[in-house]
Amino acid sequence: MSLKARLQDDVKQAMRAREKDRLAALRMIQAEVSQFEVDERREADDDTVLAILNRMLKQRRDSIDQYQKGGRDDLADREAAEIVIIENYMPEPLDAAALDQLVQEAIAETGATAPGDMGKVMGVLKPRVFGRADMGQVSQKVRSALGNS
Repeated sequence: MSLKARLQDDVKQAMRAREKDRLAALRMIQAEVSQFEVDERREADDDTVLAILNRMLKQRRDSIDQYQKGGRDDLADREAAEIVIIENYMPEPLDAAALDQLVQEAIAETGATAPGDMGKVMGVLKPRVFGRADMGQVSQKVRSALGNS
């Protein structure tokens, strides 16, 4: 089942169960996907939906930081609840050991030896870890691995 179809089914289930907050978050996700389809004039496939979800997660994490700095824990809690719902549609995240192994494999594959080669390594890693790891963490791991080489 595609992610879009799964979203539609979950919206129906949330409506039947009268889960107001979950329904609002699911409709927000659907709105983002629909907006993409209107803007790009093409159907959103699973990879596109994952990219949209990934962007939404990043936005919510940034919002939580801002809300907490501003003393608005109520809004931060709402964003955290949305993150939980969005994460249900993301692939299983990589653990630290698996991510370290992928970084080492990418470094070996590209022949990278210096921090200047980081772009090549990230180019190989991004499709392998997309949606399964925070790209900021991946970037830090690559930077430290190339700095210690």
